[in-house]
This record gives sequence, C-alpha cells and structure tokens, in this order.
Amino acid sequence: MNIPKTNLPRIIIIGGGFAGIALAQKLKNQPVQVVLIDKHNYHTFQPLLYQVATGGLEAGSIAYPIRKVVQEYKNFYFRLGSVNHIDKLHNTVIADIGELSYDYLVMATGSKTNFFGNTEIERNSMSMKTIPQSLNIRSLILENFEQALLLNDESERNSLINFCLVGGGPTGVELAGALAEMKNAILQKDYPDLDVSKMQINLIQSGDRILNTMSEKSSAAAEKYLNHLGVKVNKNIRVTGYDGRIITTNSAQTFDTATVIWTAGVMGNAIEGLAASSLMQNVERFRVNEFNQVLGYDNIFAIGDIALMETKEYPLGHPMLAQPAMQQGKLLGENIIRKIRNEKMKPFDYNDKGSMATIGRNKAVVDLPHYHFHGVFAWFVWMFVHLISLIGFKNKMVVFLNWAYNYVRFDREGRLIIRPYKKKSFTSFTTDEI
Repeated sequence: MNIPKTNLPRIIIIGGGFAGIALAQKLKNQPVQVVLIDKHNYHTFQPLLYQVATGGLEAGSIAYPIRKVVQEYKNFYFRLGSVNHIDKLHNTVIADIGELSYDYLVMATGSKTNFFGNTEIERNSMSMKTIPQSLNIRSLILENFEQALLLNDESERNSLINFCLVGGGPTGVELAGALAEMKNAILQKDYPDLDVSKMQINLIQSGDRILNTMSEKSSAAAEKYLNHLGVKVNKNIRVTGYDGRIITTNSAQTFDTATVIWTAGVMGNAIEGLAASSLMQNVERFRVNEFNQVLGYDNIFAIGDIALMETKEYPLGHPMLAQPAMQQGKLLGENIIRKIRNEKMKPFDYNDKGSMATIGRNKAVVDLPHYHFHGVFAWFVWMFVHLISLIGFKNKMVVFLNWAYNYVRFDREGRLIIRPYKKKSFTSFTTDEI
C-alpha cells in the first residue's frame, strides 16, 4: 500500500462511515500513524439517500471527500480499496490493493442489506444503502414511467407504476412519503398522457406497526400521514418471495409490481479472518466488550453497525444508527491513546439523544428521551438536525437551498436519468419488444 514505515503505533481504520470518520477526527495530530481504508473516496450521509433516490437532492450534496476531511492531519493516510481478510496471527490486513501490518485495527465497515437468506428477493429487488444504489432507484423509477407510456397492456403498465417498499422502519417510511409526494405533485405534470392516479405505493411491514423502534404515538402519527398522502400501509404481512413481477406473502395477498425496494433489515458488513466465536452469525456483527474490543482480541476493535455490545439496556446491541456509531468512534479515539499510554480505558455509555423520521412536507415525528411530538415543528427539527450533521459547509448550503426551493416550488428537479438502469429480472416484456 506504499505506507511509510514509522516508529509510531500504526492504527488501521477500515471504513469511512460515521464511526470511522468520528474516530479519525479524534485521532487528529495524535502521536500515531493512521491509515484509513475505504472502497469509496467519499463519506456518505446515509439518512438522506432516499432524497437522492426520489430526485430531491443530487448525490454530490450528501457525499464528502474523505481526503478533504483528513488533508490537514499529520501522519494520516487514506487508501482506496477493499479489505478482504484479516491475518490476526501476523497483525496484517489483506486488501485488493495489498497488505499492511497494524498495531491496532479498527473495523468500522458499517452494514449491508439483510435479505434473511432469500436469494430470489435479493436477486430481484432493489437496495438503498449506497449512493450508486440510490441513483439506480431514481433511474428505475423514471424509466418505469417512460416505458409505461409506450405500453397498451393495462396490466403491464400498472405493474410498472406500482411500487412496493418492504420494511416499515425510518428508511421505508421516508421513501414512501417521498414517492407519494412525487405522485401527488410532480409526476402528474411530467406525464400528463399517463393516468398517474393509478400509481400505487404499498408499504409492507411484517409487524403490527410501522416505526416499531419509536414510540406508539409517533408510529400512529406516521401511519396517519402516510394514509393521507395515499400510501397503503400493509401490516402483519411478511414477504416470502418476489420473482420480478409478483410478490408472494405469508398470507393469500399478493402484489403485482415491477419494482420492490427492500428496506426490511440490515446486517453487519463483516470481514473474514477472526474467530467464529467473535461473530454473531445471524446478524454478522462482531461481539465487543465495553471498550469496543472484539472479544478475544486485545488490539482489534469494532465500532458502529458492525459492533455488537451487549448491555442490560441493549441486550441485542445498540441500534444500527449514526449516533451510536459516532459516539463509539469518538470514545475509541480517546481510548486508543489511553491504551498506548498504558492508562485505563473508559467504558462506552450510549447517550440516546432520540430518533426521528420525516414523512414529507410539514410532516415528521420526533422522539426525544422524555418528549414525543409530530407535525410541522417536528419537521423543522428534523431538517435542522440533518443540516448540522452534514459534513462540509458547502453541502449544508446546497441541501438547505434545495430544500427551500423545493418547498416554495413544490418541485424536485433532480429527476434525471443520468445513469440508466435496466432490471434484468422483469421479463414480461423487454425494451426491444416495446
């Protein structure tokens, strides 16, 4: 990897997400050599991916160059690559760009979509965990409408403009609300010769309520908002299969759609090489102690979504969200320096600042530790929190101006098919046949 040799302790960070960036910032100009490895050269602000997918924002406004984050850090190196294996015996990481030894290793690899072993659904549905995936969704949505214009068969046309979102968590709810607003205010203008009123947006949730990690009050308010926007919320239904056209469920109900967006679960993005006992197999998260050390290892740590820290309050680990990731990254930065100095490390204590979700224009729900509210004020709180959380002043200003423009004009001008996406699985017709 062409990293200079040094007498300083070398810390390798794998992943430039919320946890990895928080750790890197905490290690700024410390007496260590830091190497950050990521398969992208940018940090993604994942909470706003759904706005990229629905044309509300351009991809560049929620991405920030990692090199710009660390360009003034001493003894800090970034390498673009994917780590495939950890050689724990020789304290070495093996990547597609070479090998590198470490004194301390931190895995901050985040999460990936969990299809719960259903390969058919994985093959035929869409995920939304990265910017490229969001751009694929945006292209597919618009391509579906363009293709629907050319079809005479009503069944095939309706299938193209019907959308099913599987998973009633924040991502599914926010995406459903954004699609509904596109239907109600934008698509009918773009496609006047298509009956957009027949467009269906189905949100499918296996449990008895959406946003089940939030309060019942917020869950009920979110469902009410979605119903008002025209989203059909289907609860207590578990998707069992999807062949590219028909969704099958654990009930007699089926859904005819050319587009399924899977937001039903996530799992850790684990790297091979560590003992099997350190990995919780069903969720692919590494077990860590209160100092984020991977169980069984003194100099290997895991933070963020990939880390599973079992506590009395969180027996299944902390929620796979940005706040726990950032808090763990900040504390680990301090703890590694303490460890190098042979000082006692501080245990991690998660400060739950609350959770929130937006369902559309003037509609959001917010859960604070001792207070729950929804409506217009909650929407402004949601916007403020997300704005200040973005990295980079330019990104903050671009997103703010986009939101202001979209609010005044009630429009989303990012509905561009920059990179066409063709689904391989939808075979009832092809482009050549149209």
